Amino acid sequence: MTILRPFLLIFFLSHLSNVLAQNTTEWQRDTLESYVNRSNDAYDQYNYKEAIKYASTLIEKGHEYNYDYYEFLGYDILGGIYAETEDTIKGKIYSEKALELARSTQSDSLIAWGALNLGILYSENKQTYVKAIKYLKESIEINEKNQDYDEVYLTYVNLIWTYLENNQIDDAHTFLQKAETLSLQKVDSIDKLYMDLLYGKYYLARKKYDAAAKKLEKIASTADENDNTDLAIEAYEDLSKLYSETDDYRKAFANLDKHNQFKQKAYTLKKLEETEKAMAKFNLEQAHKDLQSALKEQAYSDELISKSKSLTTALVVAIVILVFTLIGIIIFFKTRRRYIQNLRLKNKELSIANEKAEKLSKVKTKFLSTVSHELRTPLYGVIGISTLLKEDEKLKAYADDLNSLKFSADYLLALINDVLLLSKMDAEAITLSKIPYELDTLIQNIVRSFEFTLQKNSNKLHVHIDEKLPNQLIGDPIRLSQILINLMGNAIKFTEKGNIWLKLTLVEATENGTYRTKFSIKDDGPGIPKNMQKEIFNEFTQIENKNHSYTGTGLGLTIVKKILDIYGSEIHLNSSPNKGAEFSYELTIKEHKKNNKTSNTKSIIDALDTSKNSPNKHVLIVDDNKINQKVTQKTLEKHHIHSSLADDGAQAVTLTKTNTYDLILMDINMPNINGMEATKMIRKFNKDIPIIALTAVELDEGRKEILNSGMNDIIHKPYNLPEFLSTIFKHLPKEEMDLSH
Repeated sequence: MTILRPFLLIFFLSHLSNVLAQNTTEWQRDTLESYVNRSNDAYDQYNYKEAIKYASTLIEKGHEYNYDYYEFLGYDILGGIYAETEDTIKGKIYSEKALELARSTQSDSLIAWGALNLGILYSENKQTYVKAIKYLKESIEINEKNQDYDEVYLTYVNLIWTYLENNQIDDAHTFLQKAETLSLQKVDSIDKLYMDLLYGKYYLARKKYDAAAKKLEKIASTADENDNTDLAIEAYEDLSKLYSETDDYRKAFANLDKHNQFKQKAYTLKKLEETEKAMAKFNLEQAHKDLQSALKEQAYSDELISKSKSLTTALVVAIVILVFTLIGIIIFFKTRRRYIQNLRLKNKELSIANEKAEKLSKVKTKFLSTVSHELRTPLYGVIGISTLLKEDEKLKAYADDLNSLKFSADYLLALINDVLLLSKMDAEAITLSKIPYELDTLIQNIVRSFEFTLQKNSNKLHVHIDEKLPNQLIGDPIRLSQILINLMGNAIKFTEKGNIWLKLTLVEATENGTYRTKFSIKDDGPGIPKNMQKEIFNEFTQIENKNHSYTGTGLGLTIVKKILDIYGSEIHLNSSPNKGAEFSYELTIKEHKKNNKTSNTKSIIDALDTSKNSPNKHVLIVDDNKINQKVTQKTLEKHHIHSSLADDGAQAVTLTKTNTYDLILMDINMPNINGMEATKMIRKFNKDIPIIALTAVELDEGRKEILNSGMNDIIHKPYNLPEFLSTIFKHLPKEEMDLSH
């Protein structure tokens, strides 16, 4: 469907006439204008014979008076009339002649309009749509140069429609944005409605169903209110397709039914119009003969016979059309009945499939939760014990082995986190948090986590943070860390005896405390082949290299891309073989105005860590896993904190009643009485003691429930040692911490 037909030029002539007035004498212009008006009037009444007669005279007189402009108009009117009567070959011949004449006059306005008409003519056929694009773009270029933005907007609409009909989605989007910018100027309401319709079609093609539904429902409602048949047919047809693709068959059928109602209405109107057109077309075909007959002054009786035959033929054509219309209506209702039956069957099947999908989703959720807990729990022991052994001076001879052990455990933990994170992203269960954090501390922790692999691959890491960036930020440090860890991990893994650069550069700062920042991770490793630069962002995709043995799941870059999608950002890659690779992206970070009274966590940890006289700090560790009990107890002992043990929730409640503790570390999943139940029982007789959850369950799954049970904070197993100590020290009674030194 196109927005405008070429023959509409004859309604635009009043504008062109003003342009031409200075080049014509008054009486000649009046004569030529009269032929234009008579052609218009004849066309409105489907009297193509008379319309062609005056258009031909316009060409003849325009040539005689040496006025190329009016000669152009005559050819353009003929092209429009023949296109309307579906004689597209003659339509194109006359329209091309008009454009040729316009080019000879070197009049930009005529060339632009002639190119637009030809573009619309060629867009009707998919085999010639490339020509259509060429002519439409030519029209746009000329009108932009002349700053005729109304015509630019009109041509944009036709160009976008042509791109969408030929599945050129990206090109359609480019011009949609341009047209939308122009639409801020004063345009007709009908043009605005078509812009919303085109956006709806674009979103549907992109599978962005929510955005498409919003646009199309608005168009359908407006078309319904204004009884706009053409818009209603397009909008309801696209809505039916949308809901069919999203398996909402009830809405699909409802919109298909509305589409068919308007289509039937248009079909009835079209048939009445076609009847008139058929009669007009018959007269058109007889035009030449009638003119010859008039010149030869045929007898009156012969003219009556000819008119009688013409009337009979027209009536026969009308009857045939009505018969076919009746047949079409019968076929339509039969098809509709069959479709309703199929739709009911599909709805039933969909309901069954939906129930199965819900069951599978619950099974998947339970499986992932169980796997998460069962894998993280032993990893807590492995990572914790290996960390303690690494710090034992007596075991320095085994430092390399212990580093390897901890690296393997950390790698396994990262793998588990990647799989679970990817599953959550697929379920759209990830949201960005807003918590305070320090940029330099976040970067330092990430760099520290790669010390072993940097040393193993003999790489050097160079870090640069723009001094203009604030250090105190508020946002989601976990998601930011996941992006940087995956990109830096890739760079370090694929580079040997080389360099890795991490660079944070300020792009733009605003007055409201936000900073547009470019993050760049670059290496001088083997690089990435051109043919793999798109595929590496797919799940489980890795680059094969004969000279190296790389391990991994191929999920890192997929996770990076999906997290950046949540931020509304994109990852960019610049790489070529043997010249390294650079990944970059931009994020808007927000400064956090920190309270001056807030104490520094690091200084608290250092002060407590060096304090040897802390006998009054007493922590109760509640955990049903003996190994995890040992890891937690050893960690606290290393920092001079005394601890007691409880094997389950019931024992924890009993010990808390009979003993005094400064803090309780409470596991969540335990037999008999779990951590949350035990916390609720303790809160009945002790509302002040800090209780911190130690859990291997995904925090997103139960954070709210855990905190609502009465716990003060949460530590995720396997824990990060600085975060573990920071959380504990934050909740220990302040009088226990001597910071005077």
